[in-house]
Amino acid sequence: MENSKQMRTWLDDMKLDHPLVIAGPCSAETEEQVLKIAHQLKDTDVNYYRAGIWKPRTRPGMFEGVGALGLKWLQKVKAETGMKTCTEVANAAHVKLALEHDVDLLWIGARSTVSPFIMQEIADALGETDKIVLVKNPVNPDLALWLGGIERLKTAGVKNLGAIHRGFSTYEKTKYRNIPEWQLAIEFQNRFPDLPLINDPSHITGNREMIFDVCQTALDLNFDGLMIETHFDPENAWSDAAQQVTPEKLVQIMRDLKIRKESDPEAEYNSDLSNLRAQIDVVDTQLIEMLGKRMKISDGIGALKKQKNVAVLQSNRWNQILGAMILEGESKGLSEEFVLKMFKAIHQESINHQEKVINS
Repeated sequence: MENSKQMRTWLDDMKLDHPLVIAGPCSAETEEQVLKIAHQLKDTDVNYYRAGIWKPRTRPGMFEGVGALGLKWLQKVKAETGMKTCTEVANAAHVKLALEHDVDLLWIGARSTVSPFIMQEIADALGETDKIVLVKNPVNPDLALWLGGIERLKTAGVKNLGAIHRGFSTYEKTKYRNIPEWQLAIEFQNRFPDLPLINDPSHITGNREMIFDVCQTALDLNFDGLMIETHFDPENAWSDAAQQVTPEKLVQIMRDLKIRKESDPEAEYNSDLSNLRAQIDVVDTQLIEMLGKRMKISDGIGALKKQKNVAVLQSNRWNQILGAMILEGESKGLSEEFVLKMFKAIHQESINHQEKVINS
């Protein structure tokens, strides 16, 4: 990979020639496992070795991490390979232990970011640390909570901050474990343009086969780096087995990713244009997803009309929708002509769906 984005803050000091890469197992399982993976990654482009020591699980009885013992294993990783280490912290006690064991980078997980009380506790425990601290987005798509967590840490005096985009939980069944909601990550970048933003494709996808595509989208959107869960035997990992890749696969992913080159003609223009096009691609995908949801609702309406023997076309309802959407479109800078054409097409597709259901 070659990097096209100017590094910022603590990333600037690293003088990398590629996006930042954080990799390692979802969970530290045994000392042997932690060290074996580290040695397999030490001569790659990985900049920080990650391993979950404390694992917040949705339900009790699941593997919740080895605890503080794993911090000694991370110390051995640093001693044997020279790699910098990182782990998740969820409270003041975790922070204290991680700092005592000289962990280089701490991240705050999505379940912690949702609570201002937890974020303040962690911020107070960190104080004016020089360690790098990254904040994952909250579980739910609440930009204010994400921003608030960053602001609490800044106020506490944390010097080296960054953020991790790991996707958002949804009650809907989608191809993602956590839907990316790329527009929220873009808005975060707009609010904190000088804050490094890392993408976590492992938690977004929940599926190792989808990781490359999410990585590529993130880099097209000018993310500064990637956090990819890596295990020498992912199928038998003690947690999140489906989303981890082997070290060999990680190297292949990094080799195949396309990054804009600084030496290209009109590099700044090309970079800005590619970023804007990537944003359009994100919105276009969301449009298709929303239209698909609308048509599923139309199918339900068709089933109800069939049950009650009601005609498909309801002119009064259609005129109400059209009038409201023309006004809404005008408020968003869309011409009446465009809104009419778009909603006529949507309306016709809805009728087609309802007729199909009624005639089935």
